[in-house]
Amino acid sequence: MYLRPLSVAIPLALLAATAVSYSGPGAAPSPAAETGASGRLIVEADASWWMPWSLMGSADSGRVVYLAQRVNKQFLVVDGVESQGYDAIQTFGFSPDGERVACAARVGDESFVVLDGVEGGRYDGIGAESLIFSPDGSCVAYVAQWGGEYLVVVDGQEGQGYESIGANTLVFSPDSERVGYAARSGESWFAVIDGRSSVPYDGIGAGTLVFSPDSARVAYGAGLGGERFVVVDGEEGKRYDGIGADNLVFSPDSTRMAYGAALGDGRFVVVDGEEGERYDGIGTGTVTFGPGSTRLAYAAQRGAEWLVVVDGQEGKGYDSVGRNTLAFSPGGERVAYAAQLEGRWLVVVDGEEGEQYDAVVPGTLMFSPDGRRVAYVAQAGGRWLVVVDGEEGEQYDGIAPGTLAFSPDSARVAYAAESGGRWLVVADGVESEAYDSLVTGSRLVFDSQDSLHFLAVNGNRVYLVEHRVPGA
Repeated sequence: MYLRPLSVAIPLALLAATAVSYSGPGAAPSPAAETGASGRLIVEADASWWMPWSLMGSADSGRVVYLAQRVNKQFLVVDGVESQGYDAIQTFGFSPDGERVACAARVGDESFVVLDGVEGGRYDGIGAESLIFSPDGSCVAYVAQWGGEYLVVVDGQEGQGYESIGANTLVFSPDSERVGYAARSGESWFAVIDGRSSVPYDGIGAGTLVFSPDSARVAYGAGLGGERFVVVDGEEGKRYDGIGADNLVFSPDSTRMAYGAALGDGRFVVVDGEEGERYDGIGTGTVTFGPGSTRLAYAAQRGAEWLVVVDGQEGKGYDSVGRNTLAFSPGGERVAYAAQLEGRWLVVVDGEEGEQYDAVVPGTLMFSPDGRRVAYVAQAGGRWLVVVDGEEGEQYDGIAPGTLAFSPDSARVAYAAESGGRWLVVADGVESEAYDSLVTGSRLVFDSQDSLHFLAVNGNRVYLVEHRVPGA
């Protein structure tokens, strides 16, 4: 799995100065000469040695990185500039600000992390999926194996060795100053926060270790003697039979805490220590605070029906509620989610049902910045379309994940779509030139209310395309 590409902040004027053309092993980068209908040429790679499947863009669609291989060596190529060769490169990606690049590599029996071309300490192994950047991009953290022990390395500094580190538990605080993870020694598990271990537990809940938005608080699910509870700032909460994974959340203002819990046959949400209504189930990953921290919504099951509870008020019952679809508008006044009814899917906005489809794609349901408009990706008869304010767009062979976007003024909508094996950008219903593909991990980025840019591929050439929305 690749290190998740995060947002970067490089102005387009700077990109013009740093764009390069690259034409194979050993070639020196040189300023790109081509700017045409396809866009500004960023990288041209020798198709005989690069790995097109590895091509990844920064989240703001400003930079590109990919793997290449020749003579049993792998190379990381960043904006056309090749690294030295390694026996293997396990994972790679950009820092959130786009200024830095890291990868986990191996030479012989030694594994190490390379940050901005500088190799770190040698270990027996690196947990590829553990390599993460801090939110401000200042450092990386990862899990390393050495002599039968596992330890976390943060900004080059090694932590204590343990028998194991919990998978996917390593996390930075939002301000990048703190680090937490779960670790095991013998039969005991510990939450390790800022290098200090908690009291021992029988287990730490996977995916439950979270920092508050202001980074001052930390919480996690723990188990002891068959009981489960949440630990907030070192204080253990009430004991339950179970704590819901992915349902432990702080409010945006960091003052409140909510999580799903189970006791006997009951399932409920605990908010600020108070237990809510009992249900047969609480939807995984659905407990959500509104932007103002006063409102709360979640999906709950009663019998065979699923319903959404908003501020304690139950909505209509459905066959199921889509995971990762429940969303508040930016101002917190409105609520939307996807639900299934008799095998069909629909979007519910402020209690009003939309048209029914074969599917509504999780993670695509969004409000516009001003909160007045709603858009999502749906499937109908094997084809895909974008629905905006209840109006259906053209149907395509596919819609690229993560590309649906509103302009800053909420007036325009754009997304990337596949048609006949080629990819194009649709802005306010008007199609752009078609390309072989779009760069994985990149997005459509509005630079203003009437212009956007994206990364596209034709053959072995990667282009930065600056696109003006038709009619703007």
